[in-house]
Amino acid sequence: MALNPRITHWPGQRVWLVGASSGIGRATAAALHARGAQVVVSARNADALQSFVAQHPGSQALALDSTDRQAVAAGAATLLAQGPLDLVCYCAGHYHAMRAQTFDLDDALRHQQINTTGALHVLGAVLPAFLDAARQGRPGHLSLVGSVAGFRGLPQGLAYGPTKAALIHLAEALYLDLHHEGIAVSIVNPGFVATPLTAQNDFSMPALISPEQAASAIVQGWERGDFDIHFPKRFTRVMKLLRLLPYRLYFPAVRRFTGL
Repeated sequence: MALNPRITHWPGQRVWLVGASSGIGRATAAALHARGAQVVVSARNADALQSFVAQHPGSQALALDSTDRQAVAAGAATLLAQGPLDLVCYCAGHYHAMRAQTFDLDDALRHQQINTTGALHVLGAVLPAFLDAARQGRPGHLSLVGSVAGFRGLPQGLAYGPTKAALIHLAEALYLDLHHEGIAVSIVNPGFVATPLTAQNDFSMPALISPEQAASAIVQGWERGDFDIHFPKRFTRVMKLLRLLPYRLYFPAVRRFTGL
């Protein structure tokens, strides 16, 4: 059963993707552009955004740092002055593997600022307009890119995992509050995707997929009206099962599977 309204027609849909200079965000922006959506891409890397616009005529670039509250508010105001936003996707992300033995407070806080606080900045900037639009008969869609790393604690995920767990929780609470307003909410929980972030991993990544495959799964999830968009299923279903184990079984299982 679809938990959100299905999206069956992309032309005329205005989509803002924050964190779209590379990886999943950029690939998703390209997939939406190919379907006829009016795509706005944001990130800190202005050159990468301009490159995207040059390759995808009709798209729009808006350079900003999602950790800068005022910059996000100003950017959102600029876009909303041009017309309603139909879908906003927060896909900005920061990741470094971290364990307690090498805890880096500055980097841990950087994870929080980009992965979690940035999402709150975007939410604060667009939610009032989304509520107004919904009451005028044009409900929108808010989507957050989390990770299976947010399901439960994992070795090397000391900084990254908690920020993604926060996004999952945030999406669930938003859904409960906004569903009856007509506003769609979705959480995207990828497994391993070959991006600049995962390129630093020095361990085997099971079921690794390309950004284009991830983008296809995301767009199809929005089209189906899914709340929980997770992929690749052969990996994420295993992670969901591990989520159900009691701690006395979960901790030994993770140590055995990861060797950590």
